[in-house]
Amino acid sequence: MKWLAAPCPLIGIITALLVLCQTAHAENWPHWRGPSGNGVASQGNPPTRWTDSENVKWKVAIPGSSSGSPVVWDDRVFVVSAIPVAKTAPSPGLPRLKFDVFCFSRDTGKALWQRTAIEATPHEETHSTNGFASASPCTDGEHVYASFGSQGLYCYTMDGELVWSRNDFGTMQIRNGFGEGSSPTIAGDMILLPWDHQGQSYLYALDKRTGKTVWQTPRDEPTQWSTPLVVAHNGRQQVIMNGENKARAYDLETGKELWSCGGQTQRPVASAVSDGKLVFVTSGFRGEFLGAFTMDGTGDIEGTRDVVWTTERDTPDIASPLLSGGRLYFHKGKSGLLTCLDAATGKPHFTASRVDGINGTYASPVAAGGHIYITDREGTVTVIEDATTLKVVAKNKMNEPVDASPAIADDQIFVRGANHLFCIGA
Repeated sequence: MKWLAAPCPLIGIITALLVLCQTAHAENWPHWRGPSGNGVASQGNPPTRWTDSENVKWKVAIPGSSSGSPVVWDDRVFVVSAIPVAKTAPSPGLPRLKFDVFCFSRDTGKALWQRTAIEATPHEETHSTNGFASASPCTDGEHVYASFGSQGLYCYTMDGELVWSRNDFGTMQIRNGFGEGSSPTIAGDMILLPWDHQGQSYLYALDKRTGKTVWQTPRDEPTQWSTPLVVAHNGRQQVIMNGENKARAYDLETGKELWSCGGQTQRPVASAVSDGKLVFVTSGFRGEFLGAFTMDGTGDIEGTRDVVWTTERDTPDIASPLLSGGRLYFHKGKSGLLTCLDAATGKPHFTASRVDGINGTYASPVAAGGHIYITDREGTVTVIEDATTLKVVAKNKMNEPVDASPAIADDQIFVRGANHLFCIGA
C-alpha cells in the first residue's frame, strides 16, 4: 500500500474531469423567464453574434407548433408542441392534435425522448398568431411539468416516465377565442397553475409530487395570459398575479389574497417582475399601465404609499418586461420600440426608441453577460448593451419566425423558432 502515499497523476486527471463535468452546466433556466422570473441569467455569457456557420452549436427540427419557451436543466432541454394528427378523411372544424413533450441533449441536440401527453381535438379556436401549446414547461431537476391548458397538466420524470396527470380542471373559455397560454410555476413543494378565463377563474396550488390540490383560490378576473411570479418578502412567499381588474398578491402557503391594486388595461399578457423590494406589473392593450408596488400593503393599496410610482406611457402588450441591473426594459405594445426606466424611481433612461431589426414583438427580452437579447417575430435577434443608453451590438437572423422567448443557461442561448430549436454557443 506504500504506493498510495505518492500522488497519482491518473487519479488527479480523473478528479479534474469529474469536477469539470459537475460544473460544466452551472446555471439552469427552469421555467418561463428564468431562475429569477425576471428574464436574467446572472452567470450566463452567450455569444452576441452568430450565423449559419458560426456559433450555432446545433439546431433540431420540431414538428407541430408552439410559442412556449425552452427550459434547461443540466444536460437536458425541454420543449412542448401541438402536432396535427393525420386525418383519414377531410373534415371541417378544429384539428386533431398530439400534445407532446420533448427532451433533447443539451450538448448535441439529440432527441432523448418524446412523449404524447394526450391526443385530443381542442374545444375552441385560437388566435391566428397563437397555437394550442403556448405554455412553457417547467422543471425542478427531478420532474418536468407541461401544461396544455384545458388538455391537462402532466408530470414526467427527467427520463420521460409519467408520474401523474390532471385533466379535471374543466375547459377554459378564452376571450374572443384567442387561445390559452399561461405557464405554470414551481414554488417549493408546489406547482402553481393560473386559470383565468371568461368563466370562473382560479389560481391553483398543487402538490408537485402527487398533483393533488393544496389550495384553490377564486379570482374575480376575466381572461389574461400572465404567469405567476413568486417573491420572498419579510419571511413570507408572495405570489404576484397580473389581472384585468387588479394586480394581486397571494400568500403562497394558504392562497389568501394579501393586497391588490387596480389600474390595469384589458386582457393582460405580460408577467410581473421583481427586485425583491418592489414588484412591477404592466399591461398595454387598449390602454397603458405600469405600476411599481411594495409588498408591505394589505387590502386595496390603490392611492396609498405602497404604490411607489406608475406610468401610463409606452407599456408592453404581449412581451413581459425585463428587470436587470436596476433597469426596467419593455416594449411599447407589440412594437419594437424600447423603453428603459430606473426601476426604483420610474425615471426614464430612454423611451420608445427604435431598435434596429425589431419591428413586432411577442417574445420577451432576456439578459446575460452585460447584454440584452431582443427578438422580432420575423426571427431577428438584436443584441444591445445592458445600459442606460441604447447601443446595438449585433443583429442576428434565425431565418424563421420566432414568438417564444429565448432561454439562457451559462454560455448558451436556446431559441425556439417556428420550425427548429437552436442552441447558440461557441
